[in-house]
Amino acid sequence: MTIGFIGGSGIYEALPLEDTREERVSTPFGDPSAPVTIGELAGREVAFLPRHGPDHQYTPTNAPYKANIHALKQVGVERVLASNAVGTLRGDLPPQTLVVPDQTFDRTKHRDSTFFGDGVVVHMEFAEPYCPHMVDHLADASESATDADAEKGGTYVCIEGPQYSTRAESEFYRQQGWDVIGMTTIPEAKLAREAEMCYATIAGVTDWGVWHGENEDRLGEVLENAAANEEAIKQVVEHAVRNMPDERDCDCGSALEGTINTPTDSIPEATRDRVDLFLGEYLD
Repeated sequence: MTIGFIGGSGIYEALPLEDTREERVSTPFGDPSAPVTIGELAGREVAFLPRHGPDHQYTPTNAPYKANIHALKQVGVERVLASNAVGTLRGDLPPQTLVVPDQTFDRTKHRDSTFFGDGVVVHMEFAEPYCPHMVDHLADASESATDADAEKGGTYVCIEGPQYSTRAESEFYRQQGWDVIGMTTIPEAKLAREAEMCYATIAGVTDWGVWHGENEDRLGEVLENAAANEEAIKQVVEHAVRNMPDERDCDCGSALEGTINTPTDSIPEATRDRVDLFLGEYLD
């Protein structure tokens, strides 16, 4: 069983991985953000990718989400743990709190959020954007592995970025009752679902946001609190990997069943080749 982890390079460097190696993986959707680093943790194989690249050179919009998910699928990953830096939309959810969201609201505008198209139409169920089994597992790990305040559940509103929200937008999101705001869970969660992977994230709150008042050094606050969250997230991820159940107690592994709306003989050969890793068994 190979467990995928998508996050920042600092988290990977803090994990006690052994016998690490790098695999350069090519995909039909371009190159992933970095070579896949594979190592051992408590007898479990872990495959890591830094979402924004090793030196944080990709913006939230142009990160190679499709290539990253495809690369992890190629090396045998079935379950993906992710970490995200987020702002808070609630007064009782301060910076340096951890959140395991169970819902998301997509406010992105310029991202390709599907592997499919170009002659094949797939209508994927996305009512539960994060695997409920993995949400429970990460929440249990958050409670067991760290003294940091952690909350299970909540809605992560994903904006386009790289700009932060306007004050009007921020107040609107708060009025909806949403909990945290970030820029990277979409399309990652959608693509993981299409790849029939379990996916959940541990989000570290880094800042209050503009609704809470002016901040002359917003990025400085974000980076400072992200660094403070790093150790707690590392502990949660390590505990989650060590205690990962052998079997998947969910429907993620068959998520594509009944979703393909195009007859096989109508799908262009080039398209079939590009999505064969995902649809091959369904189109044969």
